[in-house]
Amino acid sequence: MEFVSNEGKNVEIKVGENVYLRHAIKTRFVKQGDSYIDIFKEYVLPIYEEGDIVASSEKIIALCQNRVIKRENIKVSFLAKLLSKFASHPSTGIGVGEAIKMQYAINTVGIFRVLFASIASAITKLFGKKGVFYEIVGQEVSGLDGFYGHIWKEYQDIGIQLPKDPNKVCNEIKSKLDISCMIVDANDLGQEILGKSNDIQLEDKELIEMIKDNPAGQGKQCTPIILIRKKAIVKS
Repeated sequence: MEFVSNEGKNVEIKVGENVYLRHAIKTRFVKQGDSYIDIFKEYVLPIYEEGDIVASSEKIIALCQNRVIKRENIKVSFLAKLLSKFASHPSTGIGVGEAIKMQYAINTVGIFRVLFASIASAITKLFGKKGVFYEIVGQEVSGLDGFYGHIWKEYQDIGIQLPKDPNKVCNEIKSKLDISCMIVDANDLGQEILGKSNDIQLEDKELIEMIKDNPAGQGKQCTPIILIRKKAIVKS
């Protein structure tokens, strides 16, 4: 099998004393309500070997689970519009600098927590510390994707929440297809392991090192799944 990487990414990556090969698996455009079992069966199973680890984007799992909210169902308040003006605008996707995500934060964790997070964020930014807002409001808010169409027009009017029960999803994939997998929330700024199948014994920090350069890419690559294989040592 020939391993293929996205533009600007390397096939090989060294983690500790080991070298791993990463293959960017190109899929069809995954839509809301698709089956992640069918996707893994079609695109991963034919090339998977025992010992491989598969990293899946959280976005395609969430779409398959219908973890989607529509723009038309979120009424943006004056407070959300006001608070969003003082927030940063990350290049990796929609943040609370957009009023609709600020409103989602208010709806999800409550107005008082959002106000506290906003004040704490403003103060800590004076001392050079970023990300405090999301630390306070939590993963459900920080993990919301979508509501922007500059990469995929299909995401212009929907928000994609984090997948439900990611460990359970990974174990289902392992049980039905015998594929060891993990679900990751990754972009060019950071990576997080949301779930993994029980057979994976490696620590999260080691798994993150395998994808620390975000091999799936940040644009229209359509490579939401990365196959990772430990490189065999050739003895001379």
